[in-house]
Amino acid sequence: MTDIQAEFAGPIGRTKTAARTRYRGEAFAIAPWLYLAPALILLMIWTYIPLVEAFQLSFYQWNMLPTSPQRYVGIANYKRLLALPEMRNALWNTLYYIIGLFPMSVVIPLFVAIWTQDLTGRARMIYRALVFVPMIVAPVVAAILWRWLLNEDQGIVTLGLGWLGIGRIGFLTDPTYALATLTWITGWKLIGFSTLLFSAANAGINPSYIEAARIDGATRWAIIRDIRLPLLSPTILLLSMMTILFGAQWSFAYINVLTNGGPLKSTTNIFYLLWEYGFETMSAGWSSAAGMIAFAGFAVLAAVCMWLTKRFAVYDN
Repeated sequence: MTDIQAEFAGPIGRTKTAARTRYRGEAFAIAPWLYLAPALILLMIWTYIPLVEAFQLSFYQWNMLPTSPQRYVGIANYKRLLALPEMRNALWNTLYYIIGLFPMSVVIPLFVAIWTQDLTGRARMIYRALVFVPMIVAPVVAAILWRWLLNEDQGIVTLGLGWLGIGRIGFLTDPTYALATLTWITGWKLIGFSTLLFSAANAGINPSYIEAARIDGATRWAIIRDIRLPLLSPTILLLSMMTILFGAQWSFAYINVLTNGGPLKSTTNIFYLLWEYGFETMSAGWSSAAGMIAFAGFAVLAAVCMWLTKRFAVYDN
């Protein structure tokens, strides 16, 4: 029944038409949630329910044995953790990982993506192979590869330093070098991923902007500064946010395989520390409390990063 027919049908017809329109609107509003339901259910089961349980467990002392009772200790777990020197050391190491990864996850990939944008033919294929190979290597395989390369006795890097007249360096056994070494290994693995995102974003820039700037006499640096960098700002901010939130977490596999948090806890970060408490010392309460501290800190950082993204990102509208 059309609206004109409803007018002639009187109040009953208008009521039926309004009810039918309201039903269609409600069905349209429900449809997206039906599509999202499987993902939301899995997210609830695997993320939010464990998060709530971990928060509750952080107020208890428990050794994870089914026959052992959970003893409520309040905020004692948090007080003890924050008073531990190794906790403060892990937080500083986490900050070191994040800052140290920025050049290899943002700066170098951005430079490489812009510099190689105009490459063609065989040069482009070689560049892609060199940059993308680390990205497809499994983290454990990469860790074993670097352990072999940095071996103090017969490692290729050690032999190369010997040929240059430099003495042996304990890249993985000396506290002075271990943290920087693991930061480099993690960043080496990320360069390909970041370069891929920057290359895709750079290729998506409208060529008419570049041509118009060249016609106006703009130099290559002026084009990069005034066109490419502003339009790449969403990708720059995205990778910066990912480095801040996940950089130290990405290093976990290398810490676990190469140093086990040593030497002298020099490579232990907050993620490896909470894993140690949970699965080595079986201190479920301490591990949960450390996880909640990390979650709260990174939640604040995530909010700040989202605000910065909305504030400074430039989009091609």
